[in-house]
This record gives sequence, C-alpha cells and structure tokens, in this order.
Amino acid sequence: MVTTSEIQVEAETEELLEKKSVFFHLKTFWRQQPLGAIGGVIVLLMIAMAIFAPFLAPYDPELNAFEFMLVPPDWQFFLGTDQFGRDMLSRLIYGARTALFVGFTAAFIGAFTGLVLGVGSAYFGGKIDIIFQRIMDVFMAFPLIIMALAVVAVLGPGIENVIIAITIPFIPQCARVVRSTALSIREIPYIDAARALGYSHIRIILRHMAPNVMAPFLIMLTAFVGQAILLEASLSYLGLGVQEPTPAWGLMLQGGAEEYVESAPWVAIWPGIAISLAVFGFNLFGDAIRDMLDPRLRSQ
Repeated sequence: MVTTSEIQVEAETEELLEKKSVFFHLKTFWRQQPLGAIGGVIVLLMIAMAIFAPFLAPYDPELNAFEFMLVPPDWQFFLGTDQFGRDMLSRLIYGARTALFVGFTAAFIGAFTGLVLGVGSAYFGGKIDIIFQRIMDVFMAFPLIIMALAVVAVLGPGIENVIIAITIPFIPQCARVVRSTALSIREIPYIDAARALGYSHIRIILRHMAPNVMAPFLIMLTAFVGQAILLEASLSYLGLGVQEPTPAWGLMLQGGAEEYVESAPWVAIWPGIAISLAVFGFNLFGDAIRDMLDPRLRSQ
C-alpha cells in the first residue's frame, strides 16, 4: 500500500526533475525574456540555415545564368535573381555561413584574448596595469569601422584578413570590461590563499579569476557577434571584405544598392533585411543574457 508520504516524495522528485529539464529552463527564459527569446529564435534559425544550406538552397549560389538576369521574384526564383542571374535566395542562405563564420570566429578570438589580457592586467596591477591600460586607450580611441578599415588596408581583402581586422578592435573593449570585474575579484581572500599555496600566476588567472568573470565575458561575446556581422557586411560593401563569387550579404548589397535601386530593388532589399535581422536577433539575445546574468537587473 502506497502511503501519503511516499506520494509526496514522488511528487517532489518529479517537480525537481522538471525544474532541471531543458524545456523548463527554455519556458522560463521565454516567460521572463520574451524579446530575448525572439532574438534566440532568429539566431537559431540563422544557424540552422547555415548548417543545412546545401539542402535548403534551390540553386548553386555561384552559378551564373545570364539568361535569367534580374528576374523579379516568382515561383521559379522566390526572391528573384541578381545582375549575374544568380538566385538571390540561394545566395542569402549561403551568405549566412559567411556571416556566422566571420562573426563567431572574430567575436570569440577577440573576446577570449580580451578576457586573458584584462584579467592578467587586473591581477598583476602596478606598472603593468598602467602601461596596458594606456595601450588599450590608444586602440579604443579609434571607432570600430575605422580600425577595421585600417587593418584591411594594410593586410588586403579576404575572409581571413577580415576576421583579423574585426578581431583587433574587439580586444580592448572586452579587456576593459573584464578588467573592471577582475579588480574586485583580485581582493577576495581566496586569491591570497592561492598565492600563499604557491600556485603559479597562470593557474591563478585561468583557474581562479577567469571563471568568475564569465558573466561580462558572455555578454560581450554575444554582442560582438552582431557587431562582427555588421562590420563584415560593411567591409564587403566597400569592396574590402569577402570577394566574389563567395556569397556574402554585404557583397550582395554592394552589387545592387545603387545601380538597381529603381529597376530591380529586390537585389538590395533582401540582403539588407538579412543583415538587419541577424544584428537585431543577436542584440536582443545578448540583452536578455545580460539581464539574466546581472543580479542587479534580475532583482528588479
């Protein structure tokens, strides 16, 4: 015979398992951050589009079909074709691969490098911190796009050089934010205890300080992805980024923004919408992560 206490224990166990499930956390996130959830859906759709591009794209994105130049959207070409007869939908789908590859690579390298440098600067302090901060001030004196343009002008166009050009301006931004958090962590007694036990500086920085600045790091990382996508599109639009025939949203925008704005407006409209949605989605998702990880905002 099942007793009341056993039923109560079983109910509490089921409730605890439900709270630990992924669906429970997703439902909670959707309820607490509806705009962030919308941004997350946009990001997931973009990632899925990039992964399954060969199955979703109806045509080869690099195939020139001059007999179908500037065909308006119809049942054969759902989003129309460009000035070379290439299917716009296929190029948009494959362009998500370029945008995400550049965005995630540049954002992660820039944020991770800034994390290590920022925590190391706060940990050592003194003259090292002062010199490091003055160097960061020099980098931060230039706007993102100006710094990226300068780097690309030196290295030349190409997807690898674009990633380097976008990564460099991200490093001082993340380093400055992470350093401000790491300065308070440095004064906590367990850091002194780690020094007293003879742990190396690298171990203290990577194992005891870096994990405690993950909240601002994740926020910066998410924000950087959206900025990197926008910067890549800007550089490609100026002819300094990804080169033809690689599908890239900025490159597509360059090909139709001015010359075909009246005769074939879809050539510029679709890549512009794709860039806007991508940046919008990552910004919404990043703001939601910031609100959930910041205890001051979470308590409001």
